[in-house]
Order: sequence, then structure tokens, then C-alpha cells
Amino acid sequence: MIFAQLQAVMNTAQDEQELPDYLAEQVQFIIDHPERFLARKPEIQHLIEQVEHYDTYGQTGYLGMGVNNVILGNTLKRLLDA
Repeated sequence: MIFAQLQAVMNTAQDEQELPDYLAEQVQFIIDHPERFLARKPEIQHLIEQVEHYDTYGQTGYLGMGVNNVILGNTLKRLLDA
């Protein structure tokens, strides 16, 4: 399920990339309320990809694939404010 995948990548980002607690809490809210976000699977899949490529220090990575706290925060804001 898509929310289990989001949980897995979030756990990895917390353990390996120092995903900040305030972002993890927002991601966890989405995971804990799947009924609210189920109709937005493409956006959740995009969030999964961003969390997967999260880089605490804002490096752009190979081919600009890194995601920093601002980019991830903006994606979460769009999801949570809708």
C-alpha cells in the first residue's frame, strides 16, 4: 500500500538523512489519515519520491535529485492545506 511505502521511506529518511521532526510529523499525519489522502495517490507518490531523495544539507545530488527541507515543506503544505 502507498501509505506503508511512505512510512518506510520516512523511517529511512529519519534514520539516515536526519529528516527534521516537524517534517516527519506532517508526513506521519498523512500516513495516519489515509482516508483523507487516498484520492490523491499521484501527489502521495510524488511525496514518497521527495522523502526518498531528502537531503538534510540541501545538496542537489546527481542530476539535481536531492530534496531539501524547503522543497519537502512546500509539498507537504500543498497536501495538508487542500
